[in-house]
Amino acid sequence: MSSVANATPDQLPAWKALKEHADALKSVHLKTLFAESSTRFDHFAHQAAGVMLDLSKQRWQDETLDKLLALAEAAELPGAIKALLSGQRVNTSEDRPALHTALRLPPEASLEVDGEDVVAAVHASLEQMEALVSRLHAGQWRGATGKPIRHVVNLGVGGSDLGPLMVTHALADYRPDDVHPVEVHFASTMDGSQLADYLSRLNPEVTLFVLSSKSFTTIDTLSNANTAKDWLLGRLTRQGATPISAELVIRQHFIGVSGSPQKMRAWRIAPAHQLRFWEWVGGRYSLWGTIGLPIALAIGMDNFRALLAGAHAMDRHFQAAPMAENLPVLLALAGIWNVNFLDIRAHSILPYDGRLEYFAAYLEQLEMESNGKSVTRQGQAIDYSTCPVLWGQLGPNAQHAFYQLLHQGMQPVECDFIAPLKRYDDVEDPETRRHLQTQHRLALANCFAQSRLLMLGDDAIDDEGPRPPHKRYRGNQPSTTVLLDQLTPHTLGALIALYEHKVFVQAVIWDINPFDQWGVELGKQIATETQQIIDGQAPADHMDASTRGLIEAFWAADE
Repeated sequence: MSSVANATPDQLPAWKALKEHADALKSVHLKTLFAESSTRFDHFAHQAAGVMLDLSKQRWQDETLDKLLALAEAAELPGAIKALLSGQRVNTSEDRPALHTALRLPPEASLEVDGEDVVAAVHASLEQMEALVSRLHAGQWRGATGKPIRHVVNLGVGGSDLGPLMVTHALADYRPDDVHPVEVHFASTMDGSQLADYLSRLNPEVTLFVLSSKSFTTIDTLSNANTAKDWLLGRLTRQGATPISAELVIRQHFIGVSGSPQKMRAWRIAPAHQLRFWEWVGGRYSLWGTIGLPIALAIGMDNFRALLAGAHAMDRHFQAAPMAENLPVLLALAGIWNVNFLDIRAHSILPYDGRLEYFAAYLEQLEMESNGKSVTRQGQAIDYSTCPVLWGQLGPNAQHAFYQLLHQGMQPVECDFIAPLKRYDDVEDPETRRHLQTQHRLALANCFAQSRLLMLGDDAIDDEGPRPPHKRYRGNQPSTTVLLDQLTPHTLGALIALYEHKVFVQAVIWDINPFDQWGVELGKQIATETQQIIDGQAPADHMDASTRGLIEAFWAADE
């Protein structure tokens, strides 16, 4: 959205000014920046929607942020934010809106897209989902043999798996205890290993499957779904003296979530068990709607709506807050500064709370599938870096894995430390509560200490004597700390929305489309052709020597 006709972002005067500024600042250590200002934290920490963002350990100054904000203005970011939230066709390559924010609008809101009030449609779908959840939680959803469903297996991949999996794990403390017990499971791998485990342990009479696929053509999901269907039919249609029809088994043991009702009908999923998925919602942005059915089953609809409310609170902040105080904008600008001007192209996500075990994996898809692009929205080849490589895991575990590289390796890495300030207040037994809160303080101490050591290096410790080189710490690794008041449905919703909007801001500045993912398509197409060769249905003559050799190795092993 450059204000200069046909100019790529790196040709803007604001970009060039940042390049010059970075050349002067690259040699300045973070410890020097902190020594120069005792109010650095107050200046670079901001709060909204139960989330605090500390950017004081970024390698920047007031002047840096001013110049980054100027770049955001030159990229016409305020107009882009308005376009996103108002339903304009910001997904340019597919000519449609990207309206995941509409999934969390309150029912009294109104937003019309192509003649449809999408808010009314969204809440109608949520009410349908709530009815299904209520039946399951009341023990009134019975399988083909009349027994109430006890297990729900979500069959999805990518956004249809990572988002619901991450949230259900993060909010396990919020499972309702006054409902019929329903355990939620996830199977995504096309090799069948996850599903095989469930099929060996679960009782088909009390197991229901959710097929979550926007297109209803995803081979990973459909291969699992067909295996699950055959498993159910093979065991349930022969139960007892009275035969059970295949139609009854499919109706009582499958729910579909898709943007393709006709494909769900072809699969014989009952119309009342079909949940709607809109074309204007990208898969990795979809947990807020009917793809979130496993979340609602795990935590209940009231908590699911609190998750939506937290995300909406961050949406309102993103829409209304000045850019200099806007959490998603500031988080995005810190990333732009590191990637494009300090040449830091690795980013580690480090939660210090075991409930956020899958948050790094969720962000890997959100950020790298969105912004791992190499052409502008106009199709011009890009000559500047876009999305960094993201990875991470729970911080306490990572300390015993890859923190060695962070502290003493040769790679510059930006880190995000994430933690709740309060935990275990609701544990009833006082002695257990005391022990667990001590452990929580231990986790926070490690979280704060690691970011401090990454920043200061050797200056973080008072050491009078000389130390050998292999015990030295250079520091100067930038980091952001994200603190939640507590990890609740509301604050988790705000946290996820914070990162969603960060991705969008960076995409605007890089002039790329974050809402398509053409890079994943060709590999799937070639895989279909390769499977035909493996199955002996097509010749392997045209294959390269490596692929042909690998296929022949499989044939030899299969003899």
